[in-house]
Amino acid sequence: MGVDDRAAISPTAGGHAPDAAMIDGFTLVIEALQRNGLDTLYCLPGIPITDLTRRAQAAGMRVIAFRHEQNAGYAASIAGFITRKPGVCLTVSAPGFLNGLNALAHATVNCFPMILISGSSEREIVDLQQGDYEEMDQLAIARPVAKAAYRVLHAEDIGVGVARAIRAAVSGRPGGVYLDLPAKLFAQSVDAAAGRSTLIEVVDPAPRQAPAPDAVRRAVDLLKAAKKPLILLGKGAAYAQCDAQIRALVETTGIPYLPMSMAKGLLPDTHALCASAARSFVLPEADVVLLVGARLNWLLSHGKGKTWGGKSSKDWGGQKFIQVDISPQEADSNVRIDAPLVGDIESCVSALLDALRGNWAPPPAEWLGAVQDKKARNIAKMAETLAKDPSPMNFHSALNVVRDIVKANPEAMLVNEGANALDFTRSIVDMYQPRKRIDVGTWGIMGIGMGYCVAAAVTTGQQVIAIEGDSAFGFSGMEVETICRYNLPVCIVIMNNNGVYKGTDVDPTGRDPAPTVFVKGARYDKIMEAFGGIGVQATTPAELRAAMEAAIRSRKPTLINAVIDETAGTESGRITSLNPSAAKKP
Repeated sequence: MGVDDRAAISPTAGGHAPDAAMIDGFTLVIEALQRNGLDTLYCLPGIPITDLTRRAQAAGMRVIAFRHEQNAGYAASIAGFITRKPGVCLTVSAPGFLNGLNALAHATVNCFPMILISGSSEREIVDLQQGDYEEMDQLAIARPVAKAAYRVLHAEDIGVGVARAIRAAVSGRPGGVYLDLPAKLFAQSVDAAAGRSTLIEVVDPAPRQAPAPDAVRRAVDLLKAAKKPLILLGKGAAYAQCDAQIRALVETTGIPYLPMSMAKGLLPDTHALCASAARSFVLPEADVVLLVGARLNWLLSHGKGKTWGGKSSKDWGGQKFIQVDISPQEADSNVRIDAPLVGDIESCVSALLDALRGNWAPPPAEWLGAVQDKKARNIAKMAETLAKDPSPMNFHSALNVVRDIVKANPEAMLVNEGANALDFTRSIVDMYQPRKRIDVGTWGIMGIGMGYCVAAAVTTGQQVIAIEGDSAFGFSGMEVETICRYNLPVCIVIMNNNGVYKGTDVDPTGRDPAPTVFVKGARYDKIMEAFGGIGVQATTPAELRAAMEAAIRSRKPTLINAVIDETAGTESGRITSLNPSAAKKP
């Protein structure tokens, strides 16, 4: 690292502080984080950050060490969603940084506040491409997938670097931030009093942003004119943690609502106005849709196509949209937004409530009756399916058990990933409390499972239930050792059908297993046992129920290998239309 005039307060460039009057970069990083209430690091130790993890733990921070940086990153990302404070992932340079980069991009796409801190090679060597240990221009690589990216070169700038990272991560639309800390930074020493004076306690990092009064009037007028209104709640509504206001909006207006996957539980899925069981009916039929923290991306067919009543994927169904979002750029991203309501969700929902009180008539009875009728018929059909007890188990009979367990333990965190395991769980298992369901999110990414489990247990202290496809589990399965090492209350249920989607494909040449097929009869439960946890093989709903109930009573790390019919499942789950080989040809 080069030397400049700052050397006046950096008399030692390398080594530890020579006396008690000095403070080094290690300590400044730790104190900068602690001063802002960031008390947990998700990491994988190694050069040059091993000492940072040791000293952070000694200073009282919780340091959760993983077996792979990607899983540490996913943990940090979902910790940000749960707590509304940036989750912090710490990695080594180059390969470790790249492993964490996937999670950083995931956080940015999903609007989760996260800070990825990575050690790095020295600038003068990187810039001349002299071949340093794990040499890489990490800042340049991180920028395209991060909301913001910063590098700190001098110890006295650590406070500013951490403060800027926090503000960028949580302000406006939250996202992932990269903070690059070259190895030499940690050993720099400065006068202790002068160094600590540079640390910043961030004030109001995510200020409220009230919507414009005319925007509120426009939205209210549109709602009042609606004959078939619908409220659509996204994970942004869950992140906002203004649960009482959102419930009041739904119940004051009497408008049916549809929660996206991670918004389930904002109001109980059993609420009279929940339209989840009538999703395919309400989306094309609604004439005015109020989007609260939801984006019209691929998860909502971009606001057009047959999902919304259009004749083809390019057709707009004719709905009018009101969109509540912190970012004005989100409006009109796919279809016209007739009433954009720009601001933080709590301020916008509160403004709508103030404008509607005493100035609102319930939606037409015909609309409410039609939604209820469709719900009742679909719920009855699902009940018939769930009542069946095939042998071997299928997704429905296994998830009927999970449904009951979650109902009996509504405070438990539910982690969910896979293709069919994700789709069936989302439609079968009701949620009763907010921010209890965490899953693959906007990218539909596999591998979040065990990182999410660790973060959910660490941040909430609650029981965690993970419903995993056998393929999805493979991305992060080694982290069961991490779960056992920290003795976390995590119960993992693997829906084991011997393969990706299902276990019945064959290699037409007869040479190898098909690409989608795994080892038949794999005993995933033995992996958990290898690290001192509890492993159970379940082949019937009764065995699955007993194992899950025992896991929750014990709060011990448990993995249940739920053997289901290998023919169960469809290719790509509910997004088969995105698979070129399975989609209909024009």
